[in-house]
Amino acid sequence: MTTSMLRVRTEGRASWLTLDRPPLNVLNIALMRELSAALADAAPKSDFLVFEGAGARGFSAGAEVGDHAPEHIAEMLGAFNGLFRELWRADCITISAVHGVCLGGGCELATFCDFVVAGQSAKFGQPEIKLACFPPVAMAVFAQLMGPRAALDLILTGRTISAAEARELGLVTRVVPDADVQKAAQELVAELAALSPAALRMTRRELWRATGFDFEKTLDVIERAYLDRLAKLPDYAEGIQAFLQKRAPVWRGR
Repeated sequence: MTTSMLRVRTEGRASWLTLDRPPLNVLNIALMRELSAALADAAPKSDFLVFEGAGARGFSAGAEVGDHAPEHIAEMLGAFNGLFRELWRADCITISAVHGVCLGGGCELATFCDFVVAGQSAKFGQPEIKLACFPPVAMAVFAQLMGPRAALDLILTGRTISAAEARELGLVTRVVPDADVQKAAQELVAELAALSPAALRMTRRELWRATGFDFEKTLDVIERAYLDRLAKLPDYAEGIQAFLQKRAPVWRGR
């Protein structure tokens, strides 16, 4: 399957989904919908889903900032969060193969996967706060993955971290030389493919169930807060406009 922004290929029991929107594989509404459609098609016939980014510069620099404008935000958030609901429900093991830039919505997509294989020079971050936004999926899952203190640090500062630090925090599974990212992801698929797919799927489901974490319910609460409160703040509109106009924002505060 090939589209203008997404390439999908099958290798054995794995489906590889390659973001292909040069130069930085920014996720716009159309690409989010393509991803959701590809997931709906690939998940029922795959044991593994592997996400990667095309091009030399990175996995993905995040969601399209223009799509965060007040007149587009409901549509964008519906498409973005819908993608993650599809991923959560998919009865597959998910893997991301990350090189270069992995920020914002791209970071959320990569780190939401069960396994994250990262090149040693990959950079991770959630810079949304710099636009007076917050990252809904990271808000839902980061505290589960690495604890509230580390989640607050990354989300409230918007700082960018190395693959090594992301590994220490629990966001990344394996760090490998940059040239070996795809090979390492293929080797991981082969390692897992030697195991019972039924047992893998059940173990994944039961592990999350044992934590008591309800991703979809949590995301629903965060989505409503985003649309009903965050997106109506004057600073929200100012942050988006300032970015698009390439100027420093002027915050109104309370």
